[in-house]
Amino acid sequence: MIIILNEKATKDDVQGLVSDLMKQGLKTNISEGSHTTIVGIIGDVTALDIDNIKGSDFVEDVKRVTEPYKKANRKMHPADSMIKVTDDVTVGEGIFNVIAGPCSVETEEQIIEVAEDVKKSGATMLRGGAFKPRTSPYSFQGLAGEGLKLLLEAKKATGLPIVTELMNLEHLDMFADVDVIQIGARNMQNFDLLKEVGKCKKPILLKRGLANTIEEWLMSAEYIMAGGNENVILCERGIRTFETATRNTLDISAVPMLKKLTHLPVIIDPSHATGLSWMVAPLAKTAVAAGADGLMIEVHNNPAKALCDGAQSLNPVQFDELMQDIKRRVAFEGKRF
Repeated sequence: MIIILNEKATKDDVQGLVSDLMKQGLKTNISEGSHTTIVGIIGDVTALDIDNIKGSDFVEDVKRVTEPYKKANRKMHPADSMIKVTDDVTVGEGIFNVIAGPCSVETEEQIIEVAEDVKKSGATMLRGGAFKPRTSPYSFQGLAGEGLKLLLEAKKATGLPIVTELMNLEHLDMFADVDVIQIGARNMQNFDLLKEVGKCKKPILLKRGLANTIEEWLMSAEYIMAGGNENVILCERGIRTFETATRNTLDISAVPMLKKLTHLPVIIDPSHATGLSWMVAPLAKTAVAAGADGLMIEVHNNPAKALCDGAQSLNPVQFDELMQDIKRRVAFEGKRF
């Protein structure tokens, strides 16, 4: 349920209303706009006297929120969330970010070389897997803690904030210097993991599960936000359908749908969406037109020799060519890097 307050509402009015709601065992979420203030109510509202609330001269309206996700719901938070990664990097409406780097961190030379290349082309964050969830137990699983150390060396060399995946609760302490923690598609409904990252204040990049609905995805975001961490970035990376021509099917319609349903920023991962490097560019361009807030692109200095997902990775020259095009399209859409 949301209570929409009008311009007459003073700070004392808002505080009094919130206090009364809390006495009834309800939680509140306050969103202040230029003309109205919205008080979102979380909990069992069946006993609330709506007519009594509407009777206050500073209350404009009271509406029920039927969706099960509350904190992630745009009705509860009409303004777009702006997620601050560093003093120089913010993710959200009007700002376009590109996260780029290899699927896996392999060597110090490799990750620093790629980091320097993608930064020159305009990437705003560096991605790289230290812990890798692989379908086959015989595939390269990443360098684990050593991979994190190498990512930090690349950050030191370039200044790029780093984005990397957390797979296990036991590793959370190792991510103290990571700028954005990624929760991968296979862990989207690992609720214990979601609860734990909900206790930290770091930005969380939450990828959509391989076969999950948008509502299920937003409910996973709700787990993180309910824990107190509202710094959530959603990442559409393709879903499993009956189509076999590509690894996954990129749900580009998810972007405008999410923009309507939630205030959280949305980015697109065109690399994992199909598993084919030659499809990354057209899908990336489509993401800009659809209203996405950014891209996550795999770039490797030698894709043919990559230990993980080389077939979907761009080389630095291809990435630079794509970025020049993306910059023009972002400007046309009225956004900025």
